[in-house]
Amino acid sequence: SLHDALPICQLVETPFRQAGSGPLVLRGGQRVEQTTHRQMSESFRLGAVLALTGGFLDAYTYLIRGGVFANAQTGNIVLLGVRLMEGDWGGAGHYLVPILAFAAGVLAAELIRGRFRGAQALHWRQITVAAELLLLAAVAFLPAALDNAANVLVAFVCAVQVESFRKVNGNAFATTMCTGNLRSGTERLYLWGKTGERDHGHRAAQYYGIIVFFIVGAALGAWCSGRWGQRAVLGACVLLLAAFLLMFQRKPLARTGKGV
Repeated sequence: SLHDALPICQLVETPFRQAGSGPLVLRGGQRVEQTTHRQMSESFRLGAVLALTGGFLDAYTYLIRGGVFANAQTGNIVLLGVRLMEGDWGGAGHYLVPILAFAAGVLAAELIRGRFRGAQALHWRQITVAAELLLLAAVAFLPAALDNAANVLVAFVCAVQVESFRKVNGNAFATTMCTGNLRSGTERLYLWGKTGERDHGHRAAQYYGIIVFFIVGAALGAWCSGRWGQRAVLGACVLLLAAFLLMFQRKPLARTGKGV
């Protein structure tokens, strides 16, 4: 038979797949399910750490770097329009610069993904986190006279983060702003109340949980800014270092193939 014609070593290494399970191999004439793993970039833990960072940076730039929002460019766009209406061209430029820096950060994240997606030593998202950390460390040493430069770098960092980390457990999330999370969480809450399905309730809790971590990050950023001023951004560097190290972990996938 075909089974007898194949070498034993080839049979052992031949993968099989079943619906709802990971790859299977033949060992000693029996099929044994192999454990597969997924990178931590979509885990709730990592999303929580990044949300802390996002809230921290928004509070820092608003309180220390001239009342500019690093993450939520909608606020900057509104203030840009107000300054233009007032004829305050310098003030308009103050808000235009971080908007352009945010757009540049999105492009940079896509370039990094395209260049390093197949990297073995580090996940491409770890490269973006390392770049964020280094840029924020530089911001800590920029004087008040260079607030615009600091806001450019922070907006760039936030854009890289929001473009690189867009899902938590397979659901669309943002770790640097809350409006979308609030909408999605409330929608899931409604569906949970309507259908009684636990999955909707679980996902609603995750959305609201990310919002809570963002608020805690903003509070932490405000506290650190009051104590250390411009150097306070180093606290965000510590959070990003934790995120970078956390991404070395792997978790087994569930039998359904869903991420963790």
